[in-house]
Amino acid sequence: MTLTLPAFPPFSLSAVVTSHGWARLSPFAMSEDGRQLSRVERLHSGQVVELVIQEADHGVKVEVSDQLSDREMAEVADKVTWMLGLDQDLSAFYAAARQESKLAQVEARAQGRIIRSPMLFEDVVKTILTTNTSWTGTIRMVEALVSQFGDPLSFDRSRRAFPTPSQLAALDVQRLRLAGRLGYRAPYVLELALAVVSGDLDLETLKTSDEPTDQLRSRLLQINGVGVYSAANLLAMLGRYEYIPVDSWARKLVSHEWHSGEPVRSVEVESAFERWGKWKGLAYWFWDWSYLAQD
Repeated sequence: MTLTLPAFPPFSLSAVVTSHGWARLSPFAMSEDGRQLSRVERLHSGQVVELVIQEADHGVKVEVSDQLSDREMAEVADKVTWMLGLDQDLSAFYAAARQESKLAQVEARAQGRIIRSPMLFEDVVKTILTTNTSWTGTIRMVEALVSQFGDPLSFDRSRRAFPTPSQLAALDVQRLRLAGRLGYRAPYVLELALAVVSGDLDLETLKTSDEPTDQLRSRLLQINGVGVYSAANLLAMLGRYEYIPVDSWARKLVSHEWHSGEPVRSVEVESAFERWGKWKGLAYWFWDWSYLAQD
């Protein structure tokens, strides 16, 4: 089955896919040029399908591996729209970016959208798995979770969907720690899954919440395993850009951009982009860094 979905212009699938490393984490898979994105997805009905996404005129074309009902196809449309930010209007950001040479190319390249998972639960788990490890470690842990606990495609059981909160909540810490190879992160992931299953934490409502960003950030910080860096990344995935994910890399970039390589603190990183207001995190994300140009 084929589905065509419109995108708010300007749009580039490859720009979204390559916006950060999520497209390289299972159950996503991407082509080398970023022009095709595939994903194994479990629908609310329990059906597990493969979605193959390519750019089309004014949007994307989605090839679905199985015959689905109208309700299931509507679910696929909603998930892909969220995943790729097809309905995001970034015209105000582009208007501001036109006044800054370091962001001069973002509109022409249709940059600004940040790839995300269909469910915020998956994004929070993956974000927890980025902490205190290398990127290869994150890839390994995510792949272990998916391959051990996710539901398989009917025609290729080697490929699986991301496990649901219920599937992870049914595990104990020891099994999650060993089979998922999560180490100290296992209790955080299990606690999160249990909170979602019990209804104590409704992550999906955060996607459409109209509460101020500071309050949304406070709610994210209440999740064990989510610190200020992780919360800033998750806010960006929620379309809230008032915070910068400050780490040693961000400090290095700002140090070389404005401080001649001298050490800087987190406050200098934040203040460097303060004038961007609600677009602060997005300006940081797509800034044309002098330090990177030297490499």
